[in-house]
Amino acid sequence: MNDTAPPPAAEPTTRAALADGVLELTLSNPRRRNALAAPLREALIRHLEEGLADPACRVIILTGEGGHFCAGGDISAMGQQTALQSRARMMRVSHRMLRLLIEGEKPVIAAVEGHAAGAGMSIASACDIVVASRAAVFTCSFNKVGLVPDLGAAWTLPRRIGLGPTKVMMFRGKPVPAEKAARLGLVDALAEPGAALDDARILAREIAATAPLSNGMAKQLVNRGLTAPLSEFLKAEADAQGLLYQSEDHREGRDAFMAKRAPSFTGR
Repeated sequence: MNDTAPPPAAEPTTRAALADGVLELTLSNPRRRNALAAPLREALIRHLEEGLADPACRVIILTGEGGHFCAGGDISAMGQQTALQSRARMMRVSHRMLRLLIEGEKPVIAAVEGHAAGAGMSIASACDIVVASRAAVFTCSFNKVGLVPDLGAAWTLPRRIGLGPTKVMMFRGKPVPAEKAARLGLVDALAEPGAALDDARILAREIAATAPLSNGMAKQLVNRGLTAPLSEFLKAEADAQGLLYQSEDHREGRDAFMAKRAPSFTGR
C-alpha cells in the first residue's frame, strides 16, 4: 500500500507509505500545522484500517508534515453543526479513529516534531510509543476554546502520566516542553530536533523484526490489564499464550533460538 504522491496543497489529507513492514502515515495540512480537517481524518481512518488488515504491515508510524505533528481540531470548521450533529460526528469519526489507534493489534509509534496541541496531543497520547524531538511541545489546550479534552485524552493521559499531572496539564492549558513531557511519561524517547521520524523508523524496524502475533496480543493484554480484575486478566493471558504455543512463529522462534540464528517470523 503506497500513497506517496503529495496532494494539492489546498486539500488536507493523510499520506501513507509501506516498506519493510512499517506503515508511515503522515498528517498533511501544513498550512494549519496539520489540524484535523475532515478529509485528513477520513484518510487517516482509511489508512489505519487498511494497515491493520494488511499482513505485510507490522508497525505503524504516525507523524506530521512541515515540522509539526498536529495542532488539533480545525477550529475554523467548528460551530457549523448542531450539538447533536457534533456529538454524532465525534462518535462516528473521531472515536473510530481513536479506537483504531488504541485497540488495533499493531504497535503505533508517534514521531513528534513541533507542536502536538489539543487533539494532536490526544492522538500522540493514544499511540503505544511516543518519540519526540527535544524541541517538541505538548499542549492540552481545550480550555482555551471552551471545550473538554477529547479524543480520549482524559482516558489516555492519566494512564501515561498519572491523575495529578493530568489535571495540572488540562487545567493550566500551558505548553509542556518535550523534556518535561518525557519526565512525566508522555514521551517515551527523546530525539534531536528534526530526527524524531528517523529515530521512530529505527525503533519500528526493530519491532517489525519480532513476532507480530506476540506484539498484537501483548498490546491487548496491557490494555486489558489496566482495568480488568486479576482473575480475568490471568485467564486472558493463559488464552493468549495457549494460542501462541501452537503458532508457526513460536516454533520458528524456538528453532532459531536453539540454532543460534535470527528468526524469520511470518505472522502465522
